[in-house]
Amino acid sequence: MDYNGTSSGDAQHLCVLVHGLWGNPNHLEVMAKSLRAKHPEESLHILVAKRNSGSFTYDGIELGGERVCQEIEQEIEKLANEGQEIKRISLVGYSLGGLIARYAIGLLDSKGFFDKIKPVNFTTFASPHLGVRTPLRGWHNHVWNVLGARTLSASGRQLFTIDKFRDTGRPLLEVLADQESIFIKGLAKFERKTLYSNIVNDRSAVHYTTGISKTDPYTNLDKIKINYVQGYEDVILDPNTPVAPLDSEEEPHDTFYGGMIKASQTTIGRIPFLLAMVLFLPLGVLAFLMNSGVQSLRSNRRIRLHEKGLAGIQPGNYRMPLLITGMREAVEDVYENLNSAQSHEYLVAGTEEEAAQSEPSSPILERALSSLDGDEPNGQLLRRNSEKTSQDPPILALAPYQFRMIQALDTVGWRKYPVYIHKVRHSHAAIIVRLEKPSFSEGRIVLRHWLDEEFIL
Repeated sequence: MDYNGTSSGDAQHLCVLVHGLWGNPNHLEVMAKSLRAKHPEESLHILVAKRNSGSFTYDGIELGGERVCQEIEQEIEKLANEGQEIKRISLVGYSLGGLIARYAIGLLDSKGFFDKIKPVNFTTFASPHLGVRTPLRGWHNHVWNVLGARTLSASGRQLFTIDKFRDTGRPLLEVLADQESIFIKGLAKFERKTLYSNIVNDRSAVHYTTGISKTDPYTNLDKIKINYVQGYEDVILDPNTPVAPLDSEEEPHDTFYGGMIKASQTTIGRIPFLLAMVLFLPLGVLAFLMNSGVQSLRSNRRIRLHEKGLAGIQPGNYRMPLLITGMREAVEDVYENLNSAQSHEYLVAGTEEEAAQSEPSSPILERALSSLDGDEPNGQLLRRNSEKTSQDPPILALAPYQFRMIQALDTVGWRKYPVYIHKVRHSHAAIIVRLEKPSFSEGRIVLRHWLDEEFIL
């Protein structure tokens, strides 16, 4: 099925798909085919961005966003020359592609693009909106969050938020989430903002960052009851009440011996994985570091050429004021295994640090609470519902700027859908059916939900 760059002259809606780190357009083939099956050529024009393929994703979110922005402009110009006028646009980002798409949105809006073309849908699948920094305190932070950041060139520094973006002195992702930035202003103009976030087994981007959340209630699934969206059971969680505490009779009551048996079964089940890690991880890490060094050198060279205007894009065309007021599969697998080996840490309950982050995460909610305080009983009821209870999951040990990012991003009005992929231990690929294989079938349910319930034509 030819889904890319093919439509009739009647289609006035352009949908742009952006792949992720180490990715290529083939990763989005099932998504594009599903989109085309739902919306024929007469209704929708599909563009799968291709200029950030492979190691070009090392070049950073800024350069990636400029490439996508140029692709969109050139595609619309090409269609116009063929007599086809685009009046509506949607962007879809997978993994790193979601961040690249958000950057491109800021550039497009700053150029007045959305004054002529209506922004409709913005959707991300497993995109690390808060970066990939593991919530760790102390020296663990430096072992992974600092050293790991230096293996992926500009993109790595930006994803781990150790970069200083232009003259802001702040990480690019923090600027991308600044309420006064061109990026948030542009994002807010989209009619619908939707995200899908894996709750477990995402070895590339965990739930807190893909779901824009300061908590992770899914760390122990045996102790909670999961509520699903009707018609999408066992995969799409109810965004309003995704989990509930188990009833007393539902709670597991393992005996001492039962617990021992369960623990031994878990350990035995992990033996093949542990053996593989011991035997192959050193070789994989060596290959990963060697490849990262080579790709980083190549990436730095491309970035230098780009800055000089020698890479096919004149950077001056995309350098807008940021603020309104002023061995690839193997390498990827090694990175994901190292990333998933990190465990989260939390703020200590009862401390000032924890209390400061227990406030309402949205200024809109805070204003609503303030205005209702004098109106009993509604004001107190709303405030009580917003307060942290003993059943709430603990707050992750995020960086201060990540809490600010959550607050700013939540103001644009996301529709957030947690996703539970059961069949594979690689839910990051399965959520969009990156490869057509039976074990990724749950990803088709995710795509069906997106197309039937969320995507506005």
